[in-house]
Amino acid sequence: MTAIITATELAHVLTAQAPPLLLDVRWQLSVAKAAGAPAFDGRAEHAAGHIPGAVFVDLDRELASAPGEHGRHPLPNLAEFGAAMRRAGVSAARPVVVYDGGQGWAAARAWWLLRWTGHPDVRVLDGGLPAWEGPLSTDVRVPAEGDFEPAPGAAGLLDADGAAALARAGVLLDARAGERYRGEVEPIDRVGGHIPGAVSAPTNENVGPDGRFLPAAELRDRFKALGVSDDAEVGVYCGSGVSGAHEVLALAVAGIPAALYVGSWSEWSSDPSRPVAVGADPQ
Repeated sequence: MTAIITATELAHVLTAQAPPLLLDVRWQLSVAKAAGAPAFDGRAEHAAGHIPGAVFVDLDRELASAPGEHGRHPLPNLAEFGAAMRRAGVSAARPVVVYDGGQGWAAARAWWLLRWTGHPDVRVLDGGLPAWEGPLSTDVRVPAEGDFEPAPGAAGLLDADGAAALARAGVLLDARAGERYRGEVEPIDRVGGHIPGAVSAPTNENVGPDGRFLPAAELRDRFKALGVSDDAEVGVYCGSGVSGAHEVLALAVAGIPAALYVGSWSEWSSDPSRPVAVGADPQ
C-alpha cells in the first residue's frame, strides 16, 4: 500500500463495488484575521462543490484540540476524534482517501492521525482537489456511522523533550519556510528561529509546481542530502503539526518512517525556558 493515490487511480477505485470513503479536509492557515479578512470556510467550500460522495472533516475542530499551551493544533481528544471519524463514516475495514484544496497539508494531518491511531489503509489524493478532473457534487451527504476506534501507536509521536533529544541523536527536520527557520521573520509565534540541532527542510520543496509529490527516488535523494541515512531516526516539526504532517507523508512516499512533533514551534516557542537557535546553522 502506498501513502498517496493519483486522481486517475481514485476515479477508477470509486467505481468499484466497495469504493473507499472520501474525506474532504479543505483548510487554510489564515494570518489575516487581525486585518478583518474573513476566515477561510472549508465547510462552505465543500458545500459549493466536492468530489461526489466526500464527507467534510473540520481540521480545527475534529483533527485538533483548542489552541493552548501545547500549540495551535494540539492532538485532539482521542475519544472526540474517534466519534468524529465514526460520524464521517470511517470504519476499520474500509479504505479511506483524504483530499484538500491542493496544498496537501490538511489532508496529510488527517492521514497522519488516522494512521497513528491504527487505521490500516489511508491515502492522500496527490495534488488535492485541483488534480481531480471528474465532476463535482453539491450534495451534502450524511454517511452511515462507522466503527473506527482510535488505538494510538507506540511510535510516530514526539513531544518537546523527544524532539530535542532527536535533534541531537537523529535527524529532526523543520518543515517551515526557511526564513522562519532562520528567525528572519515570524508572523505567528512568540519568537522566530528553530529547535537547536534541527535541519531546515521546507515542505514545499517536496512537491513540484503542480502541487504533486516529487517521485520517490527524488525525495529519497533530497532527504539523504539533509542527513537522513538508512539507520537514522527521523522526526519532523513545523509551526503547529500540519505542514509537518505533509513532510512525514513525503518521507513515507520515499519509504522513510518518521515521527511528528505535533506541538511543533507553536508549543516550543511559547516556553521562554526552551532554547532557540537562529540563522542557517542548525545549532
